[in-house]
Amino acid sequence: MKVLLLADVKGQGKKGDIINVSDGYANNFLLKRGLGVIATADKINSAEIHKKAVEKQKAAERQKAQEDAARLKGQTVKIVAATGSQGKMYGSVTNKEIADELTKNGYPVDKKQVLLKEPIRATGNYTATVKLYAEISVTINVSVV
Repeated sequence: MKVLLLADVKGQGKKGDIINVSDGYANNFLLKRGLGVIATADKINSAEIHKKAVEKQKAAERQKAQEDAARLKGQTVKIVAATGSQGKMYGSVTNKEIADELTKNGYPVDKKQVLLKEPIRATGNYTATVKLYAEISVTINVSVV
């Protein structure tokens, strides 16, 4: 029996896949638990249309991420940190502060996209990685004064 999966099923396939399984497994497990439906021609066509739309959307997101990476490459972010009388910083510069500064400069990124090797606890120049999409990341310079 051909079944269109409505959710990921371990050992069988991912959501949207059309699999061929025994009648008993389909009726007693997949259909009963709402993990799949019987694959009719109408449902197969709608699943293929949906899959193409998702692929097109992902391609557009990937293209935008590549354009943003090209614009961000080599950018320097200047962050003013509070320091004591001997030049020692209070606290540290976090990925949230870097993301906020990038957003102010016209590059909207989330704090989860900014990756630091370690927290910045002293003034100086550092590098940070901004992960824009799967396998698309760019290195930026961070200047803490």
